[in-house]
Amino acid sequence: MNQITLKVIPALLTGCTMVLKPSEIAPMNALIFAEILDEAGVPAGVFNLVNGDGPGVGTQLSGHPDIDMVSFTGSTRAGRLISKNAAETLKRVHLELGGKGANIVFADADEKAVRRGAMHCFNNTGQSCNAPTRMLVQRGIYDQSVEAAAAAAQALEVGPAGSNGRQMGPAVSGTQFEKIQNLIQVGIDEGARLVAGGVGRPDGLNRGFFCRPTVFADVNNDMTIAREEIFGPVLSIIPFDTEEEAIAIANDTPYGLTSYVQSGDDARRSRVAMELRSGMVEMNGQPRGAGAPFGGVKASGNGREGGMWGLEDFCEVKAVSGWGA
Repeated sequence: MNQITLKVIPALLTGCTMVLKPSEIAPMNALIFAEILDEAGVPAGVFNLVNGDGPGVGTQLSGHPDIDMVSFTGSTRAGRLISKNAAETLKRVHLELGGKGANIVFADADEKAVRRGAMHCFNNTGQSCNAPTRMLVQRGIYDQSVEAAAAAAQALEVGPAGSNGRQMGPAVSGTQFEKIQNLIQVGIDEGARLVAGGVGRPDGLNRGFFCRPTVFADVNNDMTIAREEIFGPVLSIIPFDTEEEAIAIANDTPYGLTSYVQSGDDARRSRVAMELRSGMVEMNGQPRGAGAPFGGVKASGNGREGGMWGLEDFCEVKAVSGWGA
């Protein structure tokens, strides 16, 4: 619903008519949203909802000459295909794609930094494009940080999302569940040290798409689990020695959505933030302010959602001379 709102409302506020094609995996929220707009009195034809899959329906929309702009949230692979298809009509394409966020934890970080980072990674079952899935930890606090992250994973309960409590729910589909399981196994096979979780379902759950909150230590940036977006509750911990090394590791990724910095040194945080190649940087657990732009660079996409930046992507600049009063 958040992704729908960040696209539909800016389009309507800027005076556009628009078509929403929701995810074929979970379209019910879009149907409810359409009912809300209808009851609110949005004129017929201003907001339009079309269900269907990407290849059959999405391709027709992204390549249609009567559509001037496409805003898409999803995988980097799909974003590339949309861009290629839309190029035939030279339309504007706004892409909010994947991520492989680096969370740099310096030795002077606050005592809650590691647990906070681990829980942020596991939030929404790890199915967030801005999840801090690579935790870069300075060597002096590395061992204790690995223990803290493992403890956070082991203490996290997993169960049906509709139950009371703060448990982690299931992956969104069987396909995603299998992808997560396969990449956990790849991490083991490539030599990363498994310190929590692993393949299979958590104890007490013999069905459903439930994953074990998983933590790998001694990861390096050449491993698959450090390169690919898993989109599941899998945290990779990578050691570093110097500030320069941390920045190099953090930027050594095809993605560039959200980076994170944990340090008690104000000057260091600001210095590192300026060097990180990402559309967003969050520091010491502080969320971005209301109206801050959301979006990335490199394989994480282009364009921004939220605030004035989210409106501008739905506008074209027009220069007029000799305007009559």
